[in-house]
Amino acid sequence: MSASKVYFTDMRCKVGESLLVKLDRLISKAGIGKIDFNQKYVAIKIHFGEPGNLAFLRPNFARVVADHIKSLGGKPFLTDCNTLYVGRRNNALVHMDAAFENGYSPLATGVQNIIADGLKGTDDVDVPIKGGVYLTVAHIGRAIMDADIVISLNHFKGHEGTGFGGAVKNLGMGSGSRAGKMAMHNDGKPQVDQKVCTGCKGCAKYCNENAIVFGENKKAKIDHKKCVGCGRCIGGCNFHAISNESGSSNDALNCKMAEYAKAVLDGRPSFHINVVNQVSPYCDCHGESDAPVVADIGIFASFDPIALDKACIDAVNAAPGIQTSILGDREHKHKDSHGHSDHFKDIHPTTDWRSQIEHAEKIGLGSGTYELVTVK
Repeated sequence: MSASKVYFTDMRCKVGESLLVKLDRLISKAGIGKIDFNQKYVAIKIHFGEPGNLAFLRPNFARVVADHIKSLGGKPFLTDCNTLYVGRRNNALVHMDAAFENGYSPLATGVQNIIADGLKGTDDVDVPIKGGVYLTVAHIGRAIMDADIVISLNHFKGHEGTGFGGAVKNLGMGSGSRAGKMAMHNDGKPQVDQKVCTGCKGCAKYCNENAIVFGENKKAKIDHKKCVGCGRCIGGCNFHAISNESGSSNDALNCKMAEYAKAVLDGRPSFHINVVNQVSPYCDCHGESDAPVVADIGIFASFDPIALDKACIDAVNAAPGIQTSILGDREHKHKDSHGHSDHFKDIHPTTDWRSQIEHAEKIGLGSGTYELVTVK
């Protein structure tokens, strides 16, 4: 597989020139202008950050990307899908509140926020996964699929389930509706907590299989012989009485996530940006952010999301770990024959990020081989 170009600029700024100017120059040099944006709807896929977390991307980065796209004639909007877990982003109302709380308002970014899978995370589109091995169909937030062009703007960091989070995680997991997130995270079928269920029958409205029945106590019960495990009932329950505790392995999660990312990108122009700063050990979905594990590195951009993520992995692993971070707490390093350690394995020993890259290459999402081009 041929090498893909990945463009890079560091975090150094001379007096009179901000990092935002460098970001604008980077994406221009990387060729974002080769895309025909004229009167096209452009989904800028981003993570607004869970309130309490301070490692998520500042909205200033999104403003630069949105303004650049508008200068090229595009009609951009910022977007994300609701979370599967109970938190501050599990429906569109609290999700928008969280975005505003973290600074993502139209006044700050110059564009609107759209929660792609609707009020309860059930407004999705079934998208075929070309070459899918684990899955054949992806449940993607409708607004993301309605867009003509997809831009991913990603905070690169560690992740407890996938090893790291970059373009693939933002696109794959982040674009999945609540049903899609369940398909990636779980292999089983949902259960109803009878103590929490109120018998409102709201969940039944979302079940296409007529698998939800109500007994003498008027509480919901799921007939697993009929249930196909789509998870839409989870999003349809206002009381968080339905859940699925049967999790996929981390390798399977990585592979499913790559397949979802492919479903999002197939057939449309796309461009990808990773900001490698405040490299926290855990996902921005956490309501807190642990100390960065390496010093800030820079910003990367590419048309190839896999080459982009691999370049960021290599850059982080080449950087010395900060000893006051979780890396300093790890007594056993996973060093190779050259004495190099894998920071992601050190932080999360039960994960293997390579499965994400390898499967993405296998299904044709991109190449892990890259040529790094430095932009001053």
